[in-house]
Amino acid sequence: MTQPDFGGNELPAVFPDWSPYQDLESAARAYLRDPDVALEALGGVLRGASVLGFTLERFVNEVNGVWQEVVVCDGSRLILWHGEDVPPEEGPPGALTSSLRVVPVSTVTEVGCRRRLTRTENGRIRVDSIDVYLLLSSLDESGSGEDLPTGPRHDALRFGKTLDDGGAGQIARLEEFARLVASVVGRPVL
Repeated sequence: MTQPDFGGNELPAVFPDWSPYQDLESAARAYLRDPDVALEALGGVLRGASVLGFTLERFVNEVNGVWQEVVVCDGSRLILWHGEDVPPEEGPPGALTSSLRVVPVSTVTEVGCRRRLTRTENGRIRVDSIDVYLLLSSLDESGSGEDLPTGPRHDALRFGKTLDDGGAGQIARLEEFARLVASVVGRPVL
């Protein structure tokens, strides 16, 4: 299955698996379309800090083309890089946005992890999807409207993987990332 990109090439809707790579650079180079952009942006913030864990996401969007995300935890911060193709009517072919967000781990108030388990024919239980959320103390910037509840809402970071979207390896790595963040939430920053 492919989606045409804006440069004349075809982009696969299924990307290589990053889960076997334990270091950020190798995983990013295997999985992201624009690893140099992501690694340069992340490196400018990390500045030699240890990467304790990370998760990656990439998909093809019918409106904007490729959407990419990297989330890194260095023990005291979550560093989020997001890259997204600019729609053809909003910029020249090949244009993309590159965004960086740094969230102190001290602002994570809750970590939630929901796994969907299924039983295989031989009776073994397997995880076929995972949804992770990190509730933040900051407020969501979206305003209230007719369809939105009134009053402040806490900001949240959400991540998900399924057997069809990422496979068992990426499910396991996202669960590992959630456990890492949960283990540092509420601890004094050294």
